[in-house]
Amino acid sequence: MNPDEQEDSRASDGDDAVAAEDSDFPGTRVLVVLGLVALAAGALTGLVGGAFRWMLIWTEGLRADVVEWSHANGVLGVVAVLALSAGCAVAAVWIVQRVPTAGGSGIQQVEAVQQRQDRAAPWTVIPARFVGGLLSMGLGGMVLGREGPTVHMGAAIGAAAGRLVRATSDEVRVLQTSMAGAGLAVAFNAPIGGALFTFEEVAKQIRLRYAVWTLAAVAAAVVCSRLILGDKPDFSVGGIDNPAPDRLWVFLVFGIVVGGIGVVYSRLVTWFIDLFGRIPVSPMVIGAAVGTVIGILSLTIPNSVGGGDVVAQNLLDGQRLALWTLLGFLALRLVTGPLSYGTGAPGGLFAPMLALGALCGVVGGRLVELVDDSYGASLTPALIIVGMSTLFASVVRVPLTAIVLVMEMTAVTALTIPMILAAVAAVTTASLAGSEPVYDSLRQRMLEGYALDPRKRA
Repeated sequence: MNPDEQEDSRASDGDDAVAAEDSDFPGTRVLVVLGLVALAAGALTGLVGGAFRWMLIWTEGLRADVVEWSHANGVLGVVAVLALSAGCAVAAVWIVQRVPTAGGSGIQQVEAVQQRQDRAAPWTVIPARFVGGLLSMGLGGMVLGREGPTVHMGAAIGAAAGRLVRATSDEVRVLQTSMAGAGLAVAFNAPIGGALFTFEEVAKQIRLRYAVWTLAAVAAAVVCSRLILGDKPDFSVGGIDNPAPDRLWVFLVFGIVVGGIGVVYSRLVTWFIDLFGRIPVSPMVIGAAVGTVIGILSLTIPNSVGGGDVVAQNLLDGQRLALWTLLGFLALRLVTGPLSYGTGAPGGLFAPMLALGALCGVVGGRLVELVDDSYGASLTPALIIVGMSTLFASVVRVPLTAIVLVMEMTAVTALTIPMILAAVAAVTTASLAGSEPVYDSLRQRMLEGYALDPRKRA
């Protein structure tokens, strides 16, 4: 009997006992013993996630060196970059063919487990996502985010830890959910944001054992990841003043516009998935084609590829580009993110959305400048940060997580009210437009894929 069957055989008796423990006053086993399991699994998630981020930075640097070398080597250099991007995309998609649960973000699979629609991911997801993510995002330069693989690796570690201590199926489910939050915390060095992500997006509730296990896991994960990556916010931001109350309407209008952009982004993600699913060729052929496009962009417009942290940091540093150039970058990254995701290669959506939100902010600031030059220039840094949280909130429909995550990533707390106003406007706009939260759409497509091919199920 394999671990999954053992897990299911214990489900009926174990789930009733755990439900009773969790109802009001969880017992010693739930709070202490499994809390220690969550602490240990969180520490391992931090080490694995920290190593993944470190290797991702290293492979991105290696890719940049190859691109720089190519400019001095004519046709040979161009061929080398295109071969690198296309080859890495093919290799990443090939890994997904062997381990289907390693494809895409992985967050939708974690949510399906939480809703008892799927089994917790097997441990094989961990090496598949680790290597596949380095190929797709690091060396390949695809416009994907590190958080998807990190969240899924954390969830797989949590599930494996639960099985190791012979936990019930319900406990395994909650452990994988808690460890998903630890994975997000490591991806963005944002412990509170990671915990909120567990409560607001995955579990959609706060119970005592969720809180205890998740906070223990998040704390251990971030401490361990900082041993590898250091302790500093993901983005360096100078002093930003809280906008005057009479100018807050700008953020309300900005939120409505960004909410509309979020609707377009969500629909492009699902459109490319559906389009590539209908094309009667191997997924690796599609990966090679998209990888070639990414290679061309790497040579011609470097800032249009990759996760986008450099793009956001340059904008926060005050990089000044022509308005039409900014609009071009925004339109390009609006498409290249969903295009990359549609291949099914390992990688998430969050990091590219943060860069796209930052571009929305700087474009918004430049448009305000056309009306009031001095005010627009002073407002732009605030709009960049608010844009990051607002686009995230509109696409994923998690306003609290989006606000806290960006606050932790930038160490800026002066923009709380503008972020709330913009997030409310964006979420309302996306909801009125009939746009589903992106992970609801992705989970539904994943489950439909299981119905067509049960071998893809975890």
